[in-house]
Amino acid sequence: MSDTENYLTFTSLSERSGIEVIDRIERRRYRLHTPEAVSPGVADTDSFQFPVGQAIALETSELALPQAVNVFARDADGEMVAEVEYLDQAALPEGRYTLEPTTQIKTYIEVESAVDITTNVTQTRIDFGSPTTVLLGARSRHRRPATTLTTTEDPRDIMRTVEAFGAGLKTTTAERSYPTMRGHPPAVEVGEELDIPASVQPPDTGVRLEVPLNLSYILPATPLAYYLGADVVQGPVPRLVTDDGFTHPLTGPEGFETAVKRTLKQVFLLDCVTRTEGYYELDLHERAAVEPLVDLDFQALYGQSLAAQLEAYLDVPYELIAEHVPRWRLTAHAEPAAESVEQLPYVVDDLAVVRTTEAPGTTTVEAAGITDGGRPDNTRGEVFTRSVSAEAGEGTIRSADDSPASSASESSYVTLGSTDSLGQAWIGDGVPVGASKLTASAFENRFDRERTDGDIAITIVQNDARMDEERGLVDDVYGSREKLPFEVDVRRDLTVAELRETLQERTDFLHYIGHTDEEGFDCVDGKLNAETLDHNSVGAFLLNSCNSYEQGLELIESGAIGGIVTLNDVVNDKAIKIGGLIARILNGGFSLVAALDIAGEESIVGGQYTVVGDGAMTVAQPAGGSPYVVDVLRSEQGYTLCIDYYATNHIDIGSVCTPHLTGGNGYSIVPGKATEYHVSQDELIEFLRMENTPVKINGELRWSYSICEEYI
Repeated sequence: MSDTENYLTFTSLSERSGIEVIDRIERRRYRLHTPEAVSPGVADTDSFQFPVGQAIALETSELALPQAVNVFARDADGEMVAEVEYLDQAALPEGRYTLEPTTQIKTYIEVESAVDITTNVTQTRIDFGSPTTVLLGARSRHRRPATTLTTTEDPRDIMRTVEAFGAGLKTTTAERSYPTMRGHPPAVEVGEELDIPASVQPPDTGVRLEVPLNLSYILPATPLAYYLGADVVQGPVPRLVTDDGFTHPLTGPEGFETAVKRTLKQVFLLDCVTRTEGYYELDLHERAAVEPLVDLDFQALYGQSLAAQLEAYLDVPYELIAEHVPRWRLTAHAEPAAESVEQLPYVVDDLAVVRTTEAPGTTTVEAAGITDGGRPDNTRGEVFTRSVSAEAGEGTIRSADDSPASSASESSYVTLGSTDSLGQAWIGDGVPVGASKLTASAFENRFDRERTDGDIAITIVQNDARMDEERGLVDDVYGSREKLPFEVDVRRDLTVAELRETLQERTDFLHYIGHTDEEGFDCVDGKLNAETLDHNSVGAFLLNSCNSYEQGLELIESGAIGGIVTLNDVVNDKAIKIGGLIARILNGGFSLVAALDIAGEESIVGGQYTVVGDGAMTVAQPAGGSPYVVDVLRSEQGYTLCIDYYATNHIDIGSVCTPHLTGGNGYSIVPGKATEYHVSQDELIEFLRMENTPVKINGELRWSYSICEEYI
C-alpha cells in the first residue's frame, strides 16, 4: 500500500445513515447517504476498473449525494453507457457497472445491478432497486515527487535533469491533458555530481527539443519538454523535432519564450479536444468552438502517435485558435541561475509558463510603484495605519497627505512584465511586485502536511482592540458553510509566549489582525519575530498588518505553505475591507492567488498585498467542483450569464466543469470562461441559490445569496 492511500478514510455518519469520504491531507470531504445504517468492510482495490487508493464494500439499495453532481456510467468493458447531468436521469438494465460521480474526491462505485440515476436541484440519487453489494473506491489527488534528482551547475547536467521530468507522466496520449494523468516531476537539488536514479525513466515519445546550451533557453523549455515527454538536447537553433522528420521552429518575431509558450498552449488545447474521443466523450465547449476553424480529424488523431499528433496540431496557425486557449494559471519568472532549477518541478507540476528574467531592482516602495490604497474613506485628517511605532508598539498615526512609510525590508523590489496568466510568480532574489514569491520550502511543507480527520481549523488573532470591526466581519464569514464543518478559534491581545504557542498549534488558516514590522509581530508585552520559530503548524495565512512580507516568508520557512502579506503600510479602514473580502473569497474555495485577483479588481488592494509561498493553496473546498465567478448581464429575454472558472490544486488546468444550468455547450476546460447562458429570472435565482459565490452585476462584486434574498 502506497503512502498516499493512507490519506483516505471512510467514516460512518452518526446523525444520519451513510458514509463520509475524507482526504486527510487535502482536507476534502463529501457524504453519501443511505436509507438505513450501513456497516462497511474493507474491499479489494484491484477489482476496480480505474486506480483507487482505498475501497470499502457495503450493502444498500441506494446512495444519495446531498448536492447535484454529474455521474458517468461505464459497462464491464469500460464503455461509456450514460452521462447523467443536471436535471437529468438514466435507467440502466441489470448488469455490471462502474459509476463515477464528479465529487470533490475522485470516486468510483462498482455494482452489479440495475441502476437508476437522477439529479435535481438539491441532490443526486443512485437507486439499485433492492439491497445489493456496492464497492466504493476513492483516489487522493495529493501528488508529490516520487524521488529527488541531483544536478550540478553545468548546463549540460541541468539539461539532462529537466529531460527526466517527463518520467512523471502517466500516459503519452492526449489523456495527459487531464491533471490526474500528469504525475509530479521529480524534485531537484543542486550538488557536486549529477545523480539521476535508474528508476527515473522518461517515456520514449520520439520527440526532442533542441536548444542552445544556456539556462535562458533550458529553463523556459522545461514545461514543454515535460508535457511532451521530450528529450532535451543541445542545438544551435531552438526547435522541436520528431523521429518522423517533422520540425517546428521555436523562434519568431516575438522571441523564443513566446514561441515555446504558444506551442505548449496550442498542443494542450488540441489534446483537450482530441481526448473527447477517448475515455470521456464529453460535449466540450472548446471542441464546438475550434472544430469549425481547423482541418483536423480528431477521431483519427486520438489513436495516432504523439509525434503524428504534433505534426497535425502545429500545422494549424496559432492565431486561429488563440482565443480558445484556456486561461493559463501561472507564469513563473526565474533568474537564469542553477538555483532556479530546484523550484522548476513545482511550477512545471502546474504546467506553468516559465520566463527567464534578469531582476530589475529598486530600493523603495515608491520606486516600485507600490501605494497604500489611497486615503481612508472617512477622513481628510489623520490616518490610522497598521504599522508599529518604535516607542509604544502602537499603530502609527500620520497625516493623510504623508507618503506611506517605507517597507520594513529594504530588499530590491522586482517588477515583472504583464502576462495573460491568472497569476505570476518570481523565482529568485528580491521582493516581487504584483507576483507571488516562490520558495521551495512552501511546496515541501505541502507534501509534509499533517493528516487529520478533524474540521477545518481557522485561527483569528486580533492584537489591537481598535481593529475589532475586521474581526467581527471575518468571524461571521468563516464557518458559514453548513455542509463543510469549520472550527473557528478567536484569540485577542496575545503575549509573545501566547502567540508563539498559537503558531505551533495546528491550524489550516491563520488570519492575523494587528501590527507587524521587520522586528516581528506586535504583542501586548513585546514582539515575536517569526525568524525565531523552529517550527509552526500553520497551513495558510493572511497577515493583515503593515510590512508583513518578511514575517510571512519566515512562516513559510518554518512550516507554512502559503500566505497573503503586505509590502508596506496599510490604512486601517482599507485593511478592514480587504480582510473581510479575502475571507469571503477564501471561504468559497478559491486559492490565495485567485483571492487577490478577484479582490484586486475591486480597486482596494493598491498593489501592497502579495502572496508568498504556494499561491495555489486553498483553505476551504468549494461547494461544487471548481470555484467560479458569475458575470450577470441583463438581456432582452432575461439574463446572460458568463461563468469564469478558477483552477485550484484539486481542480487543476485541464479539468472540466459544467454549471448546473440548461442550455449552452456542455463542459468547459478549467480555468477559463464557459459558454454564455441565457436564463430567465427564476432560473438565475435557482442557480445562485446553489452556493454562495462571487457575482458581478454591472461591474459591482456581490454575493449570490445576498442577491437571492432581494428576490424572496
